[in-house]
Amino acid sequence: MRRDVAYNVSNNYFIIVKATRYFREQVLTKRSYLKEEWILEILSNPLKKEIQQDDRIRFWGFVDEIKKYLRVVTLSDGETVHNAFPDRNFEWREK
Repeated sequence: MRRDVAYNVSNNYFIIVKATRYFREQVLTKRSYLKEEWILEILSNPLKKEIQQDDRIRFWGFVDEIKKYLRVVTLSDGETVHNAFPDRNFEWREK
């Protein structure tokens, strides 16, 4: 599997994930606090997963370090990260 490398200027570290250009150039610039391990953990063990109408996939997980739920959006392949952000409106209820 090919992985793209994005450089997070603010925190001065490399993130190695499969990602869109938008994620690398826009999201990481706006949300420089994002960490690779948070995204990878949410993708591998999401609290909730949902397919959008455009076939992109939303994954949610709780990040203890920031005490917030993070939404990670991938392309339809479920691997290529397109967006990631704290989701203030997400409420988790175990089934």
